Parts: sequence; C-alpha cells; structure tokens
Amino acid sequence: MAATLCVRLLPKQDLCLSGWLPLTQTVRHGSKSVTRHRRPLHILKQKLMAVTQYIPPPRLIPPGAYPSQRKQVQKDSPLMLIMTRDLKTVFEDSKMIAVAQNNASNAQEIMVLKHRLYKHGITVKFFPNQVVLSFLKGGLHSNMAPLFIGPTVLFVSKEPKAKEMLSALRVSQHMTLLGACIDNTLLSAQAVVSYSKLPSVSVVQGELVSGLTMLTSHTASMLQRHPAHLSALLQQYVKQRSSEGAPKAEEAP
Repeated sequence: MAATLCVRLLPKQDLCLSGWLPLTQTVRHGSKSVTRHRRPLHILKQKLMAVTQYIPPPRLIPPGAYPSQRKQVQKDSPLMLIMTRDLKTVFEDSKMIAVAQNNASNAQEIMVLKHRLYKHGITVKFFPNQVVLSFLKGGLHSNMAPLFIGPTVLFVSKEPKAKEMLSALRVSQHMTLLGACIDNTLLSAQAVVSYSKLPSVSVVQGELVSGLTMLTSHTASMLQRHPAHLSALLQQYVKQRSSEGAPKAEEAP
C-alpha cells in the first residue's frame, strides 16, 4: 500500500492573493515490488532454445590477410659467415677474452687505447652483437651472452694479462669493463680485479722451487754432520725403543 502526503507550503490567503496554485509535495513510502527477477524456464524450453540457437558460419579469411605460420629459415650472409669464422678463431686461440662497453668513445681515444694494449700483447676486436650471440648460442661460452648488450668491445690475448688490461682501462674514461673469460672461467668485473692482484705463475713456481730447495739443503746439511754425532743419536734412539719394548714384554705373560 502507498500513501500520499500533501503539504501546503504557503498559507491559503497568500495563495489566493498572489494567484498561485498551491504547491504540494508527494512522498511515497511503503513496500516496493521487485520485477527484475527472471522467471526460470522449463527444462524442455531450455533444450528447445539450445537446439534452435543460431550458429553463424565461419568467417572466411582472405588469403594473405595474416602472415604465414611457416617458419622462414633466414640464411646468413657471406659477411656474417666470415665474421663468425674469425670469432671462432679468436675464442680458440685466446686464453683471456674481456668484454667492455663502449660509451661513445671517439676514434682518437680508441686508437690510443689500442696502442697501449698492443704493448702488452692485447688486441682490440669489434664484432656485431648479432654475430657474437649467434656464435655463443649453445656453445661452451654461452654464459657470456648477457654481456653483449649495446656497443661492446672485445679485448683478447693469448695469455691472461688482466693487470695490464686494467691499467690501460683506468686511463680510458669511456670504457667500462663488464666481465671476462680467463682460462675458460667466466669472471665478473670485480672478479677480474681480484684476479689481477694474484701473483703470476712464474712467481709461484719460483717460491715453490725455493721452498723445496731449502728443505733439500736442510736435509743434506743434517746428513753431512759429524758421523759420531749421528751414530750417538741413532744409539740413543735404539735404547729408547728397547726401553719402551721391555715393559710390554713383561706385561705379556
């Protein structure tokens, strides 16, 4: 049920004098009927609607509208094959392969850096990242692939010379070392710095030889002492062993 409330906003006399009609305000309250619920369909009607539902025909796609799903095998150009062969030779003949990022170095700075590195037997190589990544894919040095992003430069040498390379890179402000592969071991930039602080193989070999020589000379000096002193020591050792063995023989029965 709904009720209507009429409220007169102005007195009756004022309304008559002014000639206005009385203003009323209608307020509806009470229960509201909800008519938005769908009525459940009968099961037979649902089946009939499912069977008679319209199914549009498949859309005809004109040929050439979408790219072909066949994989097109792109053949490498002769120049890329030559560069890949040269890169393979570099990785086979070099024990140190360092990767640095070239931050807009001019030709003069690169020429000076090449000259400084060449004094120590280090060569500067330039290869496109596409050639390097195709060569590293699935190979022994595949873990070096993340280093080749953007303009990069290779510093290669037949012998590990990390200390000389770092000393030359300190002067060049536009070259940033990213990592290196030394003796088939991938190293970060910080690891290369730590590796450069290690002594060389020749120094370690010299220390080892000097230590062995010192031990040999000490043994020879002991053997060259007076034979009487040596015999006295041997007799004392025999007596000590015999005195230790006598109590054990008495305890045995």
